Amino acid sequence: MGSLNTEDVLENSSAFGVTNPLDPEEFRRQGHMIIDFLADYYRDVEKYPVRSQVEPGYLRKRLPETAPYNPESIETILQDVTTEIIPGLTHWQSPNYYAYFPSSGSVAGFLGEMLSTGFNVVGFNWMSSPAATELESVVMDWFGKMLNLPESFLFSGSGGGVLQGTSCEAILCTLTAARDRKLNKIGREHIGRLVVYGSDQTHCALQKAAQVAGINPKNFRAIKTFKENSFGLSAATLREVILEDIEAGLIPLFVCPTVGTTSSTAVDPISPICEVAKEYEMWVHVDAAYAGSACICPEFRHFIDGVEEADSFSLNAHKWFFTTLDCCCLWVKDPSALVKALSTNPEYLRNKATESRQVVDYKDWQIALSRRFRSLKLWMVLRSYGVTNLRNFLRSHVKMAKTFEGLICMDGRFEITVPRTFAMVCFRLLPPKTIKVYDNGVHQNGNGVVPLRDENENLVLANKLNQVYLETVNATGSVYMTHAVVGGVYMIRFAVGSTLTEERHVIYAWKILQEHADLILGKFSEADFSS
Repeated sequence: MGSLNTEDVLENSSAFGVTNPLDPEEFRRQGHMIIDFLADYYRDVEKYPVRSQVEPGYLRKRLPETAPYNPESIETILQDVTTEIIPGLTHWQSPNYYAYFPSSGSVAGFLGEMLSTGFNVVGFNWMSSPAATELESVVMDWFGKMLNLPESFLFSGSGGGVLQGTSCEAILCTLTAARDRKLNKIGREHIGRLVVYGSDQTHCALQKAAQVAGINPKNFRAIKTFKENSFGLSAATLREVILEDIEAGLIPLFVCPTVGTTSSTAVDPISPICEVAKEYEMWVHVDAAYAGSACICPEFRHFIDGVEEADSFSLNAHKWFFTTLDCCCLWVKDPSALVKALSTNPEYLRNKATESRQVVDYKDWQIALSRRFRSLKLWMVLRSYGVTNLRNFLRSHVKMAKTFEGLICMDGRFEITVPRTFAMVCFRLLPPKTIKVYDNGVHQNGNGVVPLRDENENLVLANKLNQVYLETVNATGSVYMTHAVVGGVYMIRFAVGSTLTEERHVIYAWKILQEHADLILGKFSEADFSS
């Protein structure tokens, strides 16, 4: 790999053999090489350790300190991708990836991304590329109809859809619209009284959005959830908290029920929450980032029942809908609320199309001005696979999750910690009923064995066991999972959703888990946990 060397500096650029940076034939040659490289990567991705095995700072030690002055060939660069970059990747597309939530890909998604990047248009308003705006409007109505969203959310009705980068952006945009709508009624001097509500399972994006939107940090509510409600947000508890805030002179603004929480895929009851919110003139945004995609299947559609009463709804097509990052679908009932809060109209963007009010300028539906042609890849996914196949892909993931759940239930050393709802299984390894201790004897009985005495002791022990267990399994590189703590319980999340995952991979993961359960339980029983 080359680097800056004063002896190599040439003033005449022609000496480098530099061609036009967008030469069509060179693009063709190098583009074919990249496609072949990626095709080989996906063919072989199963062979790589799923979670990167490198140490922090590894890459700076392996790359030059300065950029090269002399041009380097694509062959050399791709070789360095293989030797330097791939070892530092966690392979989200690996069939053995079960961490976080999926970032499912597809041939159509990748090629749509290529077309989008290739055209490289900046579609901030209709005039800047009419096709980019109009295709987005069309596919958002297509997708909305697949989800059986009410007409009030579609362009064919009185609402509309927009593609954001992520759910974080969708929540921030809707919260900003809600804030301005409320302040325009009560006066901007009252912003310090506005309150935002979620649950203790709501994604942290809501809290960040509240901070960015200027909500007093003391006025953010993460309402406690409980196991008896499957960790969903209780409408009754929401009402109690709202009443307390009103009593204190505060003003309820925004509530964000979730369909498929990050920790456990819990589902908040949309309709009861909307009923409460309506009483207090609150904006309701339904965050279905992960699970919303599954609701194109009739058997899952009931999870978003009540959405017709909400103000906005979003899901991430880049999570579980085979469309590459980034692609968040946001539908709103009242697009004018977004436009009023987010629009600017400098002279250099004025044009006849905008002034005719017959077009959508998506710059006014988002935070940034510039925007990518995201609809092209979603359009390709919808057309390339069709509704029937997309439903079956999703169902296959749910089926594999059910298979894994069944395996867990058959082994008495494990337990399911929360009910499985979609394609993620939350489980934990149970500690042995007795442990051997070799400390100063404080906890020992006559034979050096002490029973687990109470529920709290058992919980602490189980949490520590599963933390060690998960890290041990992930360190093998064979599979990758992540954890959550819900109701004080440390649990392991097994999220099926990689496009390449087959049932054989799930069975393989279970074998790895069983093998390491044997090892960790043996060591665990001899460890000193008295500290």
